[in-house]
Amino acid sequence: MTTGLTRRAAGVLALGLGGAAMTGSARAAEAGYSWRNVKVGAGGFIPGIVFSPIARGLAYARSDMGGAYRFDPEQARWLPLQDSSPRSGDFGVESIAADPVDAEVVHMAVGVHRGDPGAMLRSHDRGRTWIRTDVPFRMGGNEDGRGLGERLAIDPNDNRILYFGSRHDGLQRSIDGGVSWRKVETFPLKGLGLPTGRTTHGGLSFVIFDPRSGARGQGSKTLFVGVADPHEHVLYRSDDAGLTWRALEGGPRADLSAAKAEMNDTGVLYVTCTLGVGPNGVGDGAVWRLDTNTGDWRDISPPRPSSGQAGGFMGVALDRKRPGVIMVSTLNRWQPGDTIWRSTDDGRSWKSLREAARHDVSATPYLNWGNDRPDFGWWIAALALDPFDSDRLVYATGATVYETRNLSAADDRKPTDWRPWVEGIEQTAVITLVSPPEGPELLTGFGDISGFAHEDLNRSPQLQFTTPVFANTNQIDYAGRAPTVVVRSGTPHEGVGSGGHDGSTIAWSEDAGRSWKPLGRPRPASGAAPVPADNPRMDLYRDAPITVSADGSTFVLSTPQNVWSTDRGATWRPCAGLPLLLRPVADRQDAGLFYALDFRTGDWFVSVDGARSFAAVPSHGLPDASADRPTWREQAFPLKATPGHEGDLWFVSRSGLYNSRDGGQRFEQVDGGLGVEMMDFGKPPAGSTYPALFAIGTRSDLRGVFRSDDRGRSWTRVNDDQHEYGRRYRAIAGDPRVFGRVYVATDGRGVVYGEPA
Repeated sequence: MTTGLTRRAAGVLALGLGGAAMTGSARAAEAGYSWRNVKVGAGGFIPGIVFSPIARGLAYARSDMGGAYRFDPEQARWLPLQDSSPRSGDFGVESIAADPVDAEVVHMAVGVHRGDPGAMLRSHDRGRTWIRTDVPFRMGGNEDGRGLGERLAIDPNDNRILYFGSRHDGLQRSIDGGVSWRKVETFPLKGLGLPTGRTTHGGLSFVIFDPRSGARGQGSKTLFVGVADPHEHVLYRSDDAGLTWRALEGGPRADLSAAKAEMNDTGVLYVTCTLGVGPNGVGDGAVWRLDTNTGDWRDISPPRPSSGQAGGFMGVALDRKRPGVIMVSTLNRWQPGDTIWRSTDDGRSWKSLREAARHDVSATPYLNWGNDRPDFGWWIAALALDPFDSDRLVYATGATVYETRNLSAADDRKPTDWRPWVEGIEQTAVITLVSPPEGPELLTGFGDISGFAHEDLNRSPQLQFTTPVFANTNQIDYAGRAPTVVVRSGTPHEGVGSGGHDGSTIAWSEDAGRSWKPLGRPRPASGAAPVPADNPRMDLYRDAPITVSADGSTFVLSTPQNVWSTDRGATWRPCAGLPLLLRPVADRQDAGLFYALDFRTGDWFVSVDGARSFAAVPSHGLPDASADRPTWREQAFPLKATPGHEGDLWFVSRSGLYNSRDGGQRFEQVDGGLGVEMMDFGKPPAGSTYPALFAIGTRSDLRGVFRSDDRGRSWTRVNDDQHEYGRRYRAIAGDPRVFGRVYVATDGRGVVYGEPA
C-alpha cells in the first residue's frame, strides 16, 4: 500500500466527510445553522444495492442523481455519503463496490452524464471521507443503462486489484487499490467511444471474479466480463488474470445485452439479459445459467406472460446458504406488471412473488398513488439478498426500496411481507416549493411523484397531490391575503391519463393544498375573444404556469396568450392589452394588481382590474433584460412580489438584484455583494415588518444559500461545507412562520431545510 500513500501525498484530492473538498480550512456557515431533510422517504430510482459480504448488516445503495448511501445497522437508517461534496457531477453513481476483504473500504465510480468529468472515489472509513481520482473515461450514472452492473469489482483474493467495465472505453483496471486506473489493452472490446447523439452505450455491464482461482494475496486468475453493447457474444473470460481473453460461445442470443450476474460457490454463473439496456424500452430478455467448470449453458428463463409486454430480466440474487435458490426481477413487464421470480431448484421451476406479496407502506403512504394499495413496483434493477440472512431480500423500484424478512414463506405458498427500507434516503428531484403563512408548513412539487402538503416535516406526508395526480408539479402559488386558496400546474402522470381528470394539468385547492380539484382547459366564454387553438405540435396548456390574485378570487393562466378566470376555471377570458408570451405576477397585497415584464423589449405592464386588462406603464431603472429572457414556463421566475407589501417587487437579473416599492414605476439596484440566482421571503427579523430574504447565489467563488435581514444590502451564508448537496439547487422558499428557516429544493437529495441552530 506504499504506492497509495505516495500518490496521496503527491496531491490526490482528499474529500472530507461525505465528500467535501478539504482545501485548507473548511469554510463554515457564517450563521450557525442546522440542516436536515424534509421527510418523504426515498422517492426516486435506486439502480443498485450491495451488501458487504463480510460485515453483517452493512449495505450500500447508489442512486442515479442523489449520491450514495450506507446503511448503518446500529442506527437502523441510511446515511447519505456525499452531502458535503460541491461537485454536482458526482451525484450520479455509476457503480459501487463494498470491499470483500476490508469492511472499512468502499469504492465507487461517479458521473451523472457523459458530459461530466468521470471519477473514482475510494474510502477507508465506510464513506465518511473520500479520496478522489479523476479518470479519462466518462460515466452515465443517470443515463440509460444505469441499472446494469455492478460494473465495478474488487478481487476477493487481492483487494488492490479492481476492474471497471466502462460504457465507452472498454475494460479499465487498477492494481493499487483504486489510486490509478489504466485501460486493459488486451481486452478485445475497446469501447465504442463517446456517442454524438442523445443515445448512450451500455458498454461492459459487469465484472465477476472467481475466488476459487486465486489465493489470498496472490489475486484471482479467472474473471468474467459482461457485454451490453451490440455484439455476437455477451460474455468474455480470462484465466490468466486478464492477460488474455476469449469469448464464450453459446448461451444468450446475440441481440441481447448481459445485464447482471452472480456466481455461486461452485462456479455456476447466473446471467440476466435484456433486449435494450433499460430502465425503459426493454422488449425482451432471458435468464441463463453457465457452469463455468464445464462451459455448459442452460436457458432457465421464468415463464413469459401470455399477453401484454414481456419485458426482460435484470436483477439477480443468490442464496449462498442454499445452493440452487435464485431470485431474478423482471424489467418493463408493464402488463401484468413487474415481479420477482424465485426458484429453489436451480431454475427448473419458478414462483412469482408479486401475486401474494403484502406491502405495508404506512411509513410512506404516497406509494399508494391515491389507490387502496401500492403497486409491486417497476424499474426493478436492484435486487439483493442479505448474505447473513436468507429471509431478507431487498429490491428497489423507480420510487422506493422494499425489504422482506420472511422470504422463505413463499416456499410454503404463503405471502411475503414487505415494507419500505428507506429511513434516511431522500432521493428525489424537487422542482418547486412554497411555504404559505398558514396551513401545511410546506407545499412541494416533485418530478415523477406529483407533490405533497407537509403537515409534519419529520413524517412522510399523508397528503399527496391527487385529483389530479401530476407526474411533475412545476408551479405552485397561493393567494397572498387568502393563503388557503392554492393553485398548481404540471405535466400529466403516465398511466393515470392526462392528469387523472379529463386531461387537466392545472388544479386548485381551497384548504391550503390538502385536497384538490382539477381546472378545465381554457375555452372562450360567450362574447369573448377566442383563445388561440392548441398548437398541434405542442400542448399549450401542459405545464402552463398559474397564479392567483391576493384575495384568491382570480386565477391567471400563462399560455402564450394569458387568460383569467373568476369562476374557478369554468370559463376563461384573454387578458386584454398583454402581448403574447408574457407571464403576469400577482401583487401579494392588492387583489387588483398584476404585473408583467416583456423581457424582449423591457416594456412594463400593469393591471389594476384583476388581470382583465393590462396597460404599458413607464418604468425606470431596470437593466436590459433581454439576456435573461426566461420562458413563461420557467419555474424559478425572476419577478417576485413581496408578501404583505403592496407594490413591492423584486427582479433577479444577471445584471444584479433590483427592488421597486411603487409597483414597478422605478427599480433601484440593491448591491449586497451577492450574485443572486433565485430568491424568496421568510419571516421578518425581530423589530422589523419586512421579510427576511433568502437566496441561492454566488459570492466570490462560493455558491451557496444566503440570508439577508436588511433588504438585500448584506448577505450571510447559512449553509456550510458539510451541507453542499452537490450545489444541485433548484428552488428556495423562506418560512413566513419561523424566523430564519429556509427550504431548498435539490436535484436528487430531496428537500433540505436549515434553521438557526
